[in-house]
This record gives sequence, C-alpha cells and structure tokens, in this order.
Amino acid sequence: MDGLPTLTSQRIRGPLADEHYRPQLTGHETFPMRYGWLKKAYDAISETPTDAGENKSAFSSEDAIARFGVGKNMVASIRHWASVCGILHDETSTPLIKPTELGHLLFGNKGIDPYLENPSSLWLLHWQLAAFPNKTTWFWAFNHFNSLTFDRDHLMNGMARLVKERGWRRVAQATLKNDVACFIRTYVALTPTKRSGNDSMLESPLVELGLMKATGKRDGFRFVHGPKLTLGDGVFAYATLDFWSRHSKHSTTLSFEAIAHEPGGPGRVFLLEENDLVDRLANLNGTTRGKLYWSETAGLKQVVREPELMFDDCLSLVDVDYMGSTKREVA
Repeated sequence: MDGLPTLTSQRIRGPLADEHYRPQLTGHETFPMRYGWLKKAYDAISETPTDAGENKSAFSSEDAIARFGVGKNMVASIRHWASVCGILHDETSTPLIKPTELGHLLFGNKGIDPYLENPSSLWLLHWQLAAFPNKTTWFWAFNHFNSLTFDRDHLMNGMARLVKERGWRRVAQATLKNDVACFIRTYVALTPTKRSGNDSMLESPLVELGLMKATGKRDGFRFVHGPKLTLGDGVFAYATLDFWSRHSKHSTTLSFEAIAHEPGGPGRVFLLEENDLVDRLANLNGTTRGKLYWSETAGLKQVVREPELMFDDCLSLVDVDYMGSTKREVA
C-alpha cells in the first residue's frame, strides 16, 4: 500500500530487535480493556486467600465467572489487561499473582483513583502498554510505525512485514488481524451504529486520551501528534525517569534525542512534537523540586538527574497530578 514504511533490521532497534524477544499478540481474547476491569482484577487478587501458596484460582476457579459477572474468555481478558497494564504481577513461573506498586497506588485501600476519573491515571496505563514491549502491536505502532494516517490493512501489513523480518514463527494472519483490531478499539470509540445500545462502558477508557482518531474515510485512522493538555507534569516526569532507568541507568544525564526519538521514550509514546517536548522538559525542575532539570549548556540539550533521585522512587512523582481535585476534564 502507498506510504507503507519499509521495515528492515537496520531500522528496528530497541527491544523488538533483541534476538531473544518473543512477540505477544494474544491474551486479550479479542476484547479491549473496559471500564472497571482493572479494579475488579485488583480486588479479586487482594481478596483471595493465599494459604495454599497460590491465588491464580481467582481467575481460573469455577466461581470466577460468577465473581466477575462475565464469560470465561472475558475473565481471561481481564486478567491479561491487569497484567500488561502493570496492575498485577502475573508470571507463569510462580503460583502467586501479586498487586504491583501501581496497582496499590490506584486501587488499594487508600487508592488515589480507583474509578480512573483522573486522566493522569489513563496516561499511566497507556505508558504501561506502549512504553514496554509486552504488547508487541502497541509498542511497535507507537514507537516504530511512521505513518500518521492508516487503515487496518496498512497496520496489519506493517506488522506482517515486521514478523517476517524478525523471523517470528507461528504467527497466523488471523492472530495479527485480531490484535490490530483490538489495538484500534483500545484508542478509538466504536461508532454509535455499531455499539450495543449506547453503553459507553463497552469502550476502552483510553479512548479518552485522544491519541487516535477516525479520519472519516472508510476504516481510516490517524495518530494525533502535538500537545497533550491532559497529560500531567507528574506523569510525564515519572515516564521520563522510568524510561531513563532502562535506557541509561548509570548516567546522570539523558539526551533530548533519546527522550524524543528512542523506542519506549516519552516523545514517541505520548506522540509529542519536539517543541511540545521541550516545554514539558522545561517544567521538570518545578515538578520534581529540582531533582530533574532541563539543561541547554554548551549546546547540549539534556535532562540532568540529581544523584539522590533514585529510579525506584519514580512513581512518587505522579503525586503532584492528584493534589486537590481528583477529577479533571478530559479534552
């Protein structure tokens, strides 16, 4: 198709280029994440006794369907989204599922936003999906796919070319089709004529972020680059430090080029133009009380980290976005 980017091993860098990387193209059971699912998953694990040394029965036992009030496939989808959104730590190698720090922060007994009313919470979830390679289509689409406008076939063909180029085996065309469809529905609302009634709860909460829009053409979509008015400075600071911890952990400086253009960096994941990104970086000093600050000394554009700011503390940076009212209007 016209405009389809050429994918080569030289152009793909970062996690997807790792020879040991294994693509994740399933798990959602074709259902995009829905309102209330993450809290249900967190509560189910928090309330399940672990006396027997395991708690995965919260999703697999016969009463799991009754507990969640959905079918078996949808229970599996809820578990999947809670894991890839960083709410639950769910590994096949251990019998225990554990809530994460982010899960406790949002949904715990003193959770700051259990019903995801603050857009900062949605940006945190988007970061988990698009800044890490756990969801292959999500990571590739935000970090490597260079077309602003596209349709499903365009995105599918790009993914198919990536699969072939990387030599990932046993990836069926139907798998790619379902994953691309789920990706689009994560960020774009169904049209009213296709909804089941007018229940907005069937939509993914990440639709509110406005990162993707329908173009009006048949099956056409576009990524929305530019300033993100509802992206809190605290979440941006957290994302910058989180990315830093994986990109150059031992350095006290992080280049503008990396922040703007490296796969998994804030510039790509949040679809920020360079000018928007500079504005965000200039705010880091105030947001972090001087622990991170923007520098343009001697022609070098970079962020400087004070040594006392540890990577393990990065989630605490989001607190500034929840001070005062816990609900902000989403633009």
